[in-house]
Amino acid sequence: MERSATAVVQPPVSAVPVEQTVLPVLLALSLSHMLNDMIQALLPAIYPVLKQTYALNFAQVGMITLAFQATASLLQPAVGFYTDRKPLPYSLALGMGVTLLGLVLLASTATYPLLLVAAALVGTGSSIFHPEASRLARLASGGRHGFAQSLFQVGGNFGTALGPLLAAAVILPATGQRGALWFIPLAVLGIVVLSRLGRWYQAHLDLRRTRKPAAPAASPLPPRKVYATLALLGALIFSKHFYLASLGSYYTFFLMGKFGFSVREAQLRLFVFLFSVAAGTILGGPLGDHFGRKRVIWFSILGVAPFTLVLPYANAFWTVVLTVPIGVILASAFPAILVYGQELLPGKVGLVAGMFFGFAFGIAAVGAALLGHLADHAGIEYVYRVCSFLPLIGLLTVFLPDLRKPRAG
Repeated sequence: MERSATAVVQPPVSAVPVEQTVLPVLLALSLSHMLNDMIQALLPAIYPVLKQTYALNFAQVGMITLAFQATASLLQPAVGFYTDRKPLPYSLALGMGVTLLGLVLLASTATYPLLLVAAALVGTGSSIFHPEASRLARLASGGRHGFAQSLFQVGGNFGTALGPLLAAAVILPATGQRGALWFIPLAVLGIVVLSRLGRWYQAHLDLRRTRKPAAPAASPLPPRKVYATLALLGALIFSKHFYLASLGSYYTFFLMGKFGFSVREAQLRLFVFLFSVAAGTILGGPLGDHFGRKRVIWFSILGVAPFTLVLPYANAFWTVVLTVPIGVILASAFPAILVYGQELLPGKVGLVAGMFFGFAFGIAAVGAALLGHLADHAGIEYVYRVCSFLPLIGLLTVFLPDLRKPRAG
Protein backbone atom coordinates (compact mmCIF):
# COMPACT_ATOMS: atom_id res chain seq x y z
CA MET A 1 0.00 0.00 0.00
CA GLU A 2 2.79 2.43 0.93
CA ARG A 3 4.70 1.65 -2.26
CA SER A 4 1.69 2.40 -4.44
CA ALA A 5 0.95 5.60 -2.55
CA THR A 6 4.52 6.75 -3.14
CA ALA A 7 4.22 6.06 -6.86
CA VAL A 8 0.95 7.93 -7.00
CA VAL A 9 2.19 11.27 -5.79
CA GLN A 10 5.72 11.68 -7.14
CA PRO A 11 5.41 12.70 -10.80
CA PRO A 12 8.14 15.05 -12.03
CA VAL A 13 7.08 18.65 -11.68
CA SER A 14 7.92 19.48 -15.27
CA ALA A 15 5.95 16.51 -16.57
CA VAL A 16 2.63 17.36 -14.93
CA PRO A 17 1.64 21.00 -15.45
CA VAL A 18 -1.06 22.28 -13.12
CA GLU A 19 -3.15 23.25 -16.16
CA GLN A 20 -4.04 19.55 -16.51
CA THR A 21 -6.09 17.43 -14.14
CA VAL A 22 -3.57 15.46 -12.06
CA LEU A 23 -5.69 12.40 -11.34
CA PRO A 24 -3.06 10.47 -9.30
CA VAL A 25 -2.81 13.35 -6.84
CA LEU A 26 -6.60 13.63 -6.57
CA LEU A 27 -6.87 9.88 -5.95
CA ALA A 28 -4.20 10.05 -3.24
CA LEU A 29 -6.06 12.97 -1.66
CA SER A 30 -9.29 11.00 -1.76
CA LEU A 31 -7.57 8.01 -0.14
CA SER A 32 -6.13 10.14 2.66
CA HIS A 33 -9.52 11.82 3.16
CA MET A 34 -11.09 8.35 3.44
CA LEU A 35 -8.59 7.33 6.13
CA ASN A 36 -9.04 10.60 8.03
CA ASP A 37 -12.84 10.47 8.05
CA MET A 38 -12.95 6.72 8.71
CA ILE A 39 -11.20 7.37 12.01
CA GLN A 40 -13.51 10.29 12.77
CA ALA A 41 -16.54 8.10 12.01
CA LEU A 42 -15.57 5.77 14.83
CA LEU A 43 -16.93 8.31 17.30
CA PRO A 44 -20.63 8.17 16.35
CA ALA A 45 -20.29 4.49 15.40
CA ILE A 46 -19.36 3.49 18.96
CA TYR A 47 -21.82 5.84 20.68
CA PRO A 48 -24.00 2.87 21.76
CA VAL A 49 -20.92 1.25 23.38
CA LEU A 50 -19.90 4.47 25.12
CA LYS A 51 -23.46 5.19 26.23
CA GLN A 52 -23.70 1.79 27.90
CA THR A 53 -20.15 1.77 29.33
CA TYR A 54 -20.35 5.23 30.92
CA ALA A 55 -24.14 5.29 31.54
CA LEU A 56 -24.52 8.41 29.40
CA ASN A 57 -27.75 10.15 28.48
CA PHE A 58 -28.43 11.56 25.01
CA ALA A 59 -27.31 15.03 26.05
CA GLN A 60 -23.89 13.70 27.10
CA VAL A 61 -23.61 11.81 23.81
CA GLY A 62 -24.34 15.08 22.04
CA MET A 63 -21.57 16.78 24.03
CA ILE A 64 -19.03 14.30 22.65
CA THR A 65 -20.07 15.31 19.16
CA LEU A 66 -19.92 18.96 20.22
CA ALA A 67 -16.33 18.54 21.48
CA PHE A 68 -15.27 17.08 18.14
CA GLN A 69 -17.22 19.39 15.88
CA ALA A 70 -16.50 22.59 17.82
CA THR A 71 -12.72 22.32 17.47
CA ALA A 72 -13.07 21.46 13.79
CA SER A 73 -15.52 24.31 13.26
CA LEU A 74 -13.67 27.08 15.07
CA LEU A 75 -10.16 26.29 13.86
CA GLN A 76 -10.77 25.59 10.17
CA PRO A 77 -11.46 29.17 9.03
CA ALA A 78 -8.36 30.38 10.89
CA VAL A 79 -6.22 27.67 9.30
CA GLY A 80 -7.64 28.47 5.86
CA PHE A 81 -7.08 32.22 6.28
CA TYR A 82 -3.46 31.66 7.31
CA THR A 83 -2.63 29.15 4.57
CA ASP A 84 -4.09 31.43 1.87
CA ARG A 85 -1.19 33.75 2.70
CA LYS A 86 1.39 31.06 3.53
CA PRO A 87 0.61 27.55 2.26
CA LEU A 88 1.83 24.74 4.53
CA PRO A 89 2.16 21.57 2.43
CA TYR A 90 3.28 19.35 5.29
CA SER A 91 0.46 20.45 7.60
CA LEU A 92 -1.61 17.72 5.94
CA ALA A 93 0.50 15.00 7.59
CA LEU A 94 0.54 17.00 10.84
CA GLY A 95 -3.26 17.03 10.93
CA MET A 96 -3.37 13.25 10.57
CA GLY A 97 -0.85 12.96 13.39
CA VAL A 98 -3.12 14.93 15.73
CA THR A 99 -6.02 12.69 14.70
CA LEU A 100 -3.85 9.68 15.60
CA LEU A 101 -3.31 11.10 19.11
CA GLY A 102 -7.05 11.49 19.53
CA LEU A 103 -7.62 7.91 18.38
CA VAL A 104 -5.14 6.50 20.91
CA LEU A 105 -6.73 8.49 23.73
CA LEU A 106 -10.22 7.43 22.67
CA ALA A 107 -9.23 3.76 22.84
CA SER A 108 -7.37 3.97 26.17
CA THR A 109 -9.27 6.45 28.35
CA ALA A 110 -11.55 5.32 31.17
CA THR A 111 -13.23 8.64 32.03
CA TYR A 112 -15.89 10.76 30.34
CA PRO A 113 -13.87 14.05 30.48
CA LEU A 114 -10.99 12.39 28.61
CA LEU A 115 -13.46 11.14 26.01
CA LEU A 116 -14.27 14.81 25.37
CA VAL A 117 -10.52 15.60 25.06
CA ALA A 118 -10.06 12.71 22.62
CA ALA A 119 -12.97 13.95 20.52
CA ALA A 120 -11.51 17.48 20.55
CA LEU A 121 -8.14 16.18 19.32
CA VAL A 122 -9.79 14.34 16.43
CA GLY A 123 -11.60 17.58 15.56
CA THR A 124 -8.34 19.55 15.68
CA GLY A 125 -6.72 17.13 13.25
CA SER A 126 -9.67 17.58 10.92
CA SER A 127 -9.39 21.37 11.09
CA ILE A 128 -5.74 21.23 10.02
CA PHE A 129 -6.37 18.72 7.24
CA HIS A 130 -9.38 20.03 5.31
CA PRO A 131 -8.45 23.60 4.18
CA GLU A 132 -5.06 22.67 2.72
CA ALA A 133 -6.39 19.44 1.23
CA SER A 134 -9.19 21.36 -0.50
CA ARG A 135 -6.62 23.84 -1.86
CA LEU A 136 -4.46 21.01 -3.15
CA ALA A 137 -7.49 19.44 -4.86
CA ARG A 138 -8.14 22.73 -6.65
CA LEU A 139 -4.47 23.02 -7.63
CA ALA A 140 -4.56 19.54 -9.19
CA SER A 141 -7.99 20.03 -10.82
CA GLY A 142 -6.80 21.43 -14.14
CA GLY A 143 -9.91 23.65 -14.18
CA ARG A 144 -12.34 20.82 -13.39
CA HIS A 145 -12.99 22.26 -9.96
CA GLY A 146 -16.28 20.50 -9.25
CA PHE A 147 -14.91 17.12 -10.30
CA ALA A 148 -11.80 17.59 -8.14
CA GLN A 149 -13.78 18.58 -5.06
CA SER A 150 -16.19 15.68 -5.53
CA LEU A 151 -13.37 13.17 -5.89
CA PHE A 152 -11.64 14.60 -2.82
CA GLN A 153 -14.83 14.66 -0.74
CA VAL A 154 -16.12 11.24 -1.77
CA GLY A 155 -13.12 9.68 -0.09
CA GLY A 156 -14.18 11.32 3.17
CA ASN A 157 -17.78 10.24 2.75
CA PHE A 158 -16.74 6.69 1.94
CA GLY A 159 -14.54 6.65 5.04
CA THR A 160 -17.47 7.93 7.09
CA ALA A 161 -19.60 5.11 5.68
CA LEU A 162 -16.97 2.48 6.50
CA GLY A 163 -16.65 3.66 10.11
CA PRO A 164 -19.88 2.05 11.41
CA LEU A 165 -19.26 -1.08 9.33
CA LEU A 166 -15.77 -1.58 10.74
CA ALA A 167 -16.97 -0.71 14.22
CA ALA A 168 -19.55 -3.47 13.97
CA ALA A 169 -16.93 -5.92 12.69
CA VAL A 170 -13.96 -4.98 14.90
CA ILE A 171 -14.83 -2.87 17.92
CA LEU A 172 -17.97 -4.57 19.18
CA PRO A 173 -16.60 -8.15 18.97
CA ALA A 174 -13.33 -6.97 20.54
CA THR A 175 -13.00 -5.18 23.88
CA GLY A 176 -15.43 -2.31 23.34
CA GLN A 177 -13.77 1.04 22.74
CA ARG A 178 -10.27 -0.49 22.99
CA GLY A 179 -10.95 -2.06 19.62
CA ALA A 180 -10.25 1.42 18.19
CA LEU A 181 -6.54 0.60 18.56
CA TRP A 182 -6.89 -1.61 15.47
CA PHE A 183 -7.23 1.57 13.41
CA ILE A 184 -3.79 2.95 14.30
CA PRO A 185 -2.13 1.43 11.17
CA LEU A 186 -4.68 3.29 9.01
CA ALA A 187 -3.68 6.59 10.60
CA VAL A 188 0.00 5.80 10.05
CA LEU A 189 -0.71 4.99 6.40
CA GLY A 190 -2.49 8.33 6.11
CA ILE A 191 0.55 10.15 7.48
CA VAL A 192 2.78 8.42 4.89
CA VAL A 193 0.48 9.28 1.95
CA LEU A 194 0.05 12.88 3.10
CA SER A 195 3.80 13.32 3.52
CA ARG A 196 4.24 12.30 -0.14
CA LEU A 197 1.46 14.67 -1.17
CA GLY A 198 3.16 17.44 0.81
CA ARG A 199 6.35 16.84 -1.20
CA TRP A 200 4.42 17.12 -4.50
CA TYR A 201 2.61 20.22 -3.25
CA GLN A 202 5.87 21.88 -2.15
CA ALA A 203 7.46 21.18 -5.54
CA HIS A 204 4.60 22.92 -7.34
CA LEU A 205 4.73 25.88 -4.97
CA ASP A 206 8.45 26.22 -5.71
CA LEU A 207 7.71 26.07 -9.46
CA ARG A 208 5.00 28.72 -9.21
CA ARG A 209 7.38 31.09 -7.39
CA THR A 210 9.65 31.07 -10.47
CA ARG A 211 6.80 32.28 -12.70
CA LYS A 212 5.46 35.78 -13.06
CA PRO A 213 2.59 36.13 -10.56
CA ALA A 214 -0.83 36.49 -12.10
CA ALA A 215 -3.02 39.45 -11.32
CA PRO A 216 -5.44 38.69 -8.47
CA ALA A 217 -8.90 37.75 -9.72
CA ALA A 218 -11.87 39.91 -8.79
CA SER A 219 -15.15 38.64 -7.39
CA PRO A 220 -17.94 38.46 -10.00
CA LEU A 221 -20.29 40.31 -7.60
CA PRO A 222 -20.11 43.62 -5.70
CA PRO A 223 -19.10 43.34 -2.00
CA ARG A 224 -22.60 43.79 -0.56
CA LYS A 225 -23.99 41.06 -2.78
CA VAL A 226 -21.05 38.80 -1.91
CA TYR A 227 -21.94 39.02 1.79
CA ALA A 228 -25.61 38.39 1.09
CA THR A 229 -24.77 35.38 -1.07
CA LEU A 230 -22.47 33.97 1.62
CA ALA A 231 -25.35 34.29 4.10
CA LEU A 232 -27.62 32.35 1.72
CA LEU A 233 -25.01 29.63 1.32
CA GLY A 234 -24.71 29.47 5.10
CA ALA A 235 -28.46 28.91 5.42
CA LEU A 236 -28.29 26.08 2.88
CA ILE A 237 -25.37 24.45 4.69
CA PHE A 238 -27.37 24.80 7.92
CA SER A 239 -30.37 22.93 6.51
CA LYS A 240 -28.18 20.17 5.06
CA HIS A 241 -25.88 19.51 7.99
CA PHE A 242 -28.40 19.99 10.78
CA TYR A 243 -30.45 17.23 9.17
CA LEU A 244 -27.34 15.09 8.62
CA ALA A 245 -26.53 15.52 12.32
CA SER A 246 -29.86 13.92 13.20
CA LEU A 247 -29.03 10.86 11.10
CA GLY A 248 -25.30 10.65 11.79
CA SER A 249 -25.61 10.85 15.59
CA TYR A 250 -29.01 9.33 16.40
CA TYR A 251 -30.11 7.13 13.51
CA THR A 252 -28.90 3.96 15.25
CA PHE A 253 -30.85 4.89 18.40
CA PHE A 254 -33.92 5.63 16.26
CA LEU A 255 -33.77 2.20 14.64
CA MET A 256 -33.11 0.43 17.93
CA GLY A 257 -35.87 2.27 19.77
CA LYS A 258 -38.59 2.21 17.12
CA PHE A 259 -37.97 -1.13 15.41
CA GLY A 260 -36.02 -3.12 18.02
CA PHE A 261 -32.84 -3.55 15.96
CA SER A 262 -29.67 -4.72 17.69
CA VAL A 263 -26.63 -2.42 17.78
CA ARG A 264 -24.97 -4.27 14.90
CA GLU A 265 -28.14 -4.31 12.78
CA ALA A 266 -28.58 -0.57 13.31
CA GLN A 267 -24.95 0.15 12.40
CA LEU A 268 -25.24 -1.82 9.18
CA ARG A 269 -28.26 0.28 8.21
CA LEU A 270 -26.32 3.42 9.11
CA PHE A 271 -23.68 2.21 6.65
CA VAL A 272 -26.35 2.04 3.92
CA PHE A 273 -27.21 5.69 4.51
CA LEU A 274 -23.58 6.85 4.71
CA PHE A 275 -22.67 4.93 1.55
CA SER A 276 -25.52 6.75 -0.19
CA VAL A 277 -24.00 10.03 0.99
CA ALA A 278 -20.70 9.01 -0.61
CA ALA A 279 -22.46 8.21 -3.89
CA GLY A 280 -24.18 11.58 -3.90
CA THR A 281 -20.94 13.45 -3.26
CA ILE A 282 -19.23 12.08 -6.37
CA LEU A 283 -22.17 13.28 -8.48
CA GLY A 284 -22.48 16.85 -7.20
CA GLY A 285 -19.21 18.29 -8.47
CA PRO A 286 -19.23 17.00 -12.07
CA LEU A 287 -22.93 17.90 -12.43
CA GLY A 288 -22.10 21.40 -11.22
CA ASP A 289 -19.28 21.65 -13.78
CA HIS A 290 -21.72 20.72 -16.55
CA PHE A 291 -25.08 22.21 -15.57
CA GLY A 292 -24.02 25.06 -13.29
CA ARG A 293 -23.63 25.17 -9.49
CA LYS A 294 -26.98 26.82 -8.77
CA ARG A 295 -29.03 24.14 -10.51
CA VAL A 296 -27.31 21.36 -8.60
CA ILE A 297 -27.69 23.21 -5.29
CA TRP A 298 -31.37 23.83 -6.01
CA PHE A 299 -32.10 20.19 -6.75
CA SER A 300 -29.96 18.66 -4.00
CA ILE A 301 -31.25 20.79 -1.11
CA LEU A 302 -34.95 21.11 -1.96
CA GLY A 303 -35.35 17.84 -3.89
CA VAL A 304 -34.75 15.78 -0.76
CA ALA A 305 -37.73 17.28 1.12
CA PRO A 306 -40.40 14.74 -0.01
CA PHE A 307 -38.30 11.86 1.30
CA THR A 308 -37.45 13.47 4.66
CA LEU A 309 -41.10 14.36 5.26
CA VAL A 310 -42.17 10.73 4.79
CA LEU A 311 -39.33 9.03 6.70
CA PRO A 312 -40.60 9.52 10.32
CA TYR A 313 -43.82 7.65 9.48
CA ALA A 314 -42.35 4.75 7.45
CA ASN A 315 -41.96 1.15 8.62
CA ALA A 316 -38.57 -0.50 9.12
CA PHE A 317 -38.12 -1.54 5.48
CA TRP A 318 -39.12 1.79 3.95
CA THR A 319 -37.12 3.75 6.52
CA VAL A 320 -33.93 2.11 5.23
CA VAL A 321 -35.04 2.52 1.60
CA LEU A 322 -35.82 6.23 2.05
CA THR A 323 -32.39 6.98 3.50
CA VAL A 324 -30.81 6.03 0.15
CA PRO A 325 -32.30 8.90 -1.95
CA ILE A 326 -31.97 11.21 1.07
CA GLY A 327 -28.23 10.51 1.25
CA VAL A 328 -27.62 10.69 -2.51
CA ILE A 329 -29.60 13.88 -3.16
CA LEU A 330 -28.58 15.77 -0.04
CA ALA A 331 -24.86 15.01 -0.36
CA SER A 332 -24.64 16.25 -3.94
CA ALA A 333 -25.02 19.81 -2.66
CA PHE A 334 -21.76 20.35 -0.79
CA PRO A 335 -19.20 20.05 -3.63
CA ALA A 336 -21.29 22.48 -5.67
CA ILE A 337 -21.66 24.87 -2.71
CA LEU A 338 -17.93 24.78 -1.98
CA VAL A 339 -16.86 25.48 -5.58
CA TYR A 340 -19.57 28.17 -5.83
CA GLY A 341 -18.05 29.87 -2.78
CA GLN A 342 -14.52 29.62 -4.17
CA GLU A 343 -15.71 31.25 -7.41
CA LEU A 344 -17.46 33.91 -5.35
CA LEU A 345 -14.21 34.75 -3.50
CA PRO A 346 -11.38 33.97 -5.97
CA GLY A 347 -7.92 33.75 -4.45
CA LYS A 348 -9.29 32.71 -1.04
CA VAL A 349 -9.55 28.98 -1.57
CA GLY A 350 -8.36 28.02 1.91
CA LEU A 351 -10.53 30.58 3.67
CA VAL A 352 -13.66 29.45 1.82
CA ALA A 353 -12.89 25.77 2.45
CA GLY A 354 -12.20 26.50 6.11
CA MET A 355 -15.37 28.54 6.51
CA PHE A 356 -17.63 26.04 4.77
CA PHE A 357 -16.16 22.89 6.29
CA GLY A 358 -15.94 24.62 9.66
CA PHE A 359 -19.50 25.92 9.51
CA ALA A 360 -20.73 22.48 8.43
CA PHE A 361 -18.98 20.85 11.37
CA GLY A 362 -20.19 23.56 13.72
CA ILE A 363 -23.79 23.14 12.65
CA ALA A 364 -23.47 19.40 13.10
CA ALA A 365 -22.03 19.98 16.58
CA VAL A 366 -24.77 22.33 17.71
CA GLY A 367 -27.37 20.13 16.04
CA ALA A 368 -26.13 17.00 17.82
CA ALA A 369 -26.19 18.74 21.20
CA LEU A 370 -29.63 20.33 20.75
CA LEU A 371 -31.16 17.21 19.27
CA GLY A 372 -29.75 15.17 22.15
CA HIS A 373 -31.58 17.38 24.66
CA LEU A 374 -34.74 17.23 22.55
CA ALA A 375 -34.53 13.42 22.37
CA ASP A 376 -34.17 13.20 26.16
CA HIS A 377 -37.33 15.27 26.70
CA ALA A 378 -39.59 14.40 23.75
CA GLY A 379 -38.27 11.11 22.38
CA ILE A 380 -36.09 10.18 19.44
CA GLU A 381 -39.01 9.81 17.03
CA TYR A 382 -40.10 13.39 17.68
CA VAL A 383 -36.62 14.56 16.64
CA TYR A 384 -37.09 13.12 13.16
CA ARG A 385 -40.54 14.61 12.76
CA VAL A 386 -39.14 18.07 13.52
CA CYS A 387 -36.02 17.67 11.34
CA SER A 388 -38.03 16.47 8.35
CA PHE A 389 -38.95 20.10 7.54
CA LEU A 390 -35.36 21.38 7.42
CA PRO A 391 -34.79 20.80 3.66
CA LEU A 392 -37.58 23.29 2.91
CA ILE A 393 -35.01 25.99 3.71
CA GLY A 394 -33.67 25.07 0.26
CA LEU A 395 -36.28 27.42 -1.20
CA LEU A 396 -33.74 30.18 -0.52
CA THR A 397 -31.70 28.88 -3.47
CA VAL A 398 -33.92 30.92 -5.77
CA PHE A 399 -32.07 34.04 -4.55
CA LEU A 400 -28.59 32.75 -5.44
CA PRO A 401 -27.08 34.59 -8.45
CA ASP A 402 -25.67 32.58 -11.36
CA LEU A 403 -21.91 33.12 -11.34
CA ARG A 404 -21.08 31.21 -14.52
CA LYS A 405 -22.86 29.64 -17.42
CA PRO A 406 -22.93 25.83 -17.58
CA ARG A 407 -20.01 24.25 -19.39
CA ALA A 408 -20.81 22.53 -22.67
CA GLY A 409 -19.62 18.95 -22.84
